[in-house]
Amino acid sequence: MRAVIDTNVLMAGLLWRGPPHALLEHVRAGTLSLVSSPALLAELADVIGRSKFDAILTRTNTSRERSLAEVRQLVEVIEPPPLPAPVCRDPDDDEVLALAIAAKVELIVSGDDDLISLSSFEGILMPRAGRGTHLRRGKRQDLTLCFMLCFKGEKTARPGGKA
Repeated sequence: MRAVIDTNVLMAGLLWRGPPHALLEHVRAGTLSLVSSPALLAELADVIGRSKFDAILTRTNTSRERSLAEVRQLVEVIEPPPLPAPVCRDPDDDEVLALAIAAKVELIVSGDDDLISLSSFEGILMPRAGRGTHLRRGKRQDLTLCFMLCFKGEKTARPGGKA
């Protein structure tokens, strides 16, 4: 399964425990393929560079450079063409949608209210934070993955339906 993970969720996954971190663990394990773009990677570099993250980076004994290098290793980078017409109020959100379409992903993971208010776009799921989403690849039950895409600490189910 392929996904775009927006910067806000990616930051939470890199710096804290919980469902966003568990989502990154799926990427690390190869059960989820992460797709990004030069624009999203630049946004991540800008956000992680903010001084408000100094304390958590120090506390977790990591660096901005190491975190960015890890993300670059995990992602497939695609330069998407722009959407033919604006969809979201925020043009940055349209970049996420354009990437998702160009990369043919099944899922966009974001905590951005403007983006997830769409709930889906061109058949791509965008679950609202606070809910788990059961996703199937094809029709095989044994490949069902449940990614808890909330920030409430729910457990992530494994293929086959067992938590």
